[in-house]
Amino acid sequence: MRPKFAALLIATALLPATAGCTHRAAAAPEVVPAASVAVSATFGGTDLAWIEINIAMNDQVLPLLALVPARSGEPALTKLSAEVQASATAGLTTLHSLHDRAGLPSANPHEGMLMPGLIPADEVTRLATLTGPGFDRAVGEQLRTYLEQSRRLAQDEQKAGTDPDTRALATRIATDCDAALRQLAAAA
Repeated sequence: MRPKFAALLIATALLPATAGCTHRAAAAPEVVPAASVAVSATFGGTDLAWIEINIAMNDQVLPLLALVPARSGEPALTKLSAEVQASATAGLTTLHSLHDRAGLPSANPHEGMLMPGLIPADEVTRLATLTGPGFDRAVGEQLRTYLEQSRRLAQDEQKAGTDPDTRALATRIATDCDAALRQLAAAA
């Protein structure tokens, strides 16, 4: 695949995935020259965009989940956050492997974006000042948004992705998100 065509596919795939995104002025993503993107033939634009956004989402949810054991008053939320943390951590291992195999650039194109599923560092900082029911409600809302967006993106990958390993991970993530959302609803 020609580098310029591959870059165009990546840019096109990112359009629907980032609809409604806003960038913070101070954290614009790095622009990667088209010639530096070497993409494996099994990866389509949807696969590439899905891998990158999921790495960003998982990286950003983990600091929030790390707060739960010390700040939550809800055993069900503590248990669920530990399960989501384990799933996100395992998912990151596979996502980074897919990222490397796909030849994606090391820069995170989603850094500084504000969109569903991405939990900003300043929100984690704010939530770190809360405990008890206020913390539980706020974390529950953030976790629900993360899980719903993860599931939605995984379903999109299942429909439009071309790499079998990436699609298999998306299937597993969609299933995990469904189970976690059911647990979150039961705990509410």
